[in-house]
Amino acid sequence: MTGLVDVGGGMRGIYGAGVMDYFLERGFRFDYCIGVSSGSANVASFLSNQRGRNLRIYTTHSRDKRFMSVRNWLKDRSYFGLEYLYHTITNELDPIDYKELLATKSELKVVVTNALDGKPYYFTNKDIQQDNCEVLKASCALPVICRPVSIKDTLYFDGGVSDPVPIRKAIADGCDKLVVILTSPIALIKKPEKTRRLYPLFLKKYPKIIKALGVRHNVYRDSINFLLELEKAGKAVIISPTQKSQMSLSTKKSTVLQSFYNLGYDDAMRKLASVEI
Repeated sequence: MTGLVDVGGGMRGIYGAGVMDYFLERGFRFDYCIGVSSGSANVASFLSNQRGRNLRIYTTHSRDKRFMSVRNWLKDRSYFGLEYLYHTITNELDPIDYKELLATKSELKVVVTNALDGKPYYFTNKDIQQDNCEVLKASCALPVICRPVSIKDTLYFDGGVSDPVPIRKAIADGCDKLVVILTSPIALIKKPEKTRRLYPLFLKKYPKIIKALGVRHNVYRDSINFLLELEKAGKAVIISPTQKSQMSLSTKKSTVLQSFYNLGYDDAMRKLASVEI
């Protein structure tokens, strides 16, 4: 079973949007798709066969202050307007094709983090219904800058807190070949978050999340080392940025966003010219 993994990462997820638009253009399909953070939204548009939709969201809809702004944070304690993203845009302004998404034969997994125990949880196709993408909203709820999202009386944060590169989950679910989209250079050494001093102030209700964030850089590096072993064994194809970029979690500049999208598209084209999936 061939699996697609997209690690997302806020606005850096536009790189994966470029990769997946290339996949759609070439007709590539996967038996299994798992997304983290904005990567989960990318995967949803990929499975709904909507080439260009993610690009519009990152470059056009992001201009609206409801998408991300200090005003959002002051009003709702969420810098990213998750309700705007996953209700107003997803159901009204630029609707996802729910019929296509719900009919997909691919297995879908959306990674979230339980706010109380700090452990990863994996939603599936069955957790998405017509006009209801709450699981995608939860996967993108970054601690500190977003409030947790409640689903069936359980609070969840961004999946990248607990399982930033979910390749072990994909393998446990039966994948024997993976295509993994990273939105940071493969050689990047993750360090403790610069905002860690704010954790006790904003996350005092969620001590397990504070603990998970404290070791996240180690979890990420361990996963990357395992991924490199899989690549060496011919069991994984890694698509990651081949050029430096000014991209961050919250980049708004349209030229930078478009450039990173183009890089994702071009990197996918170059990588898949030399390997088979």
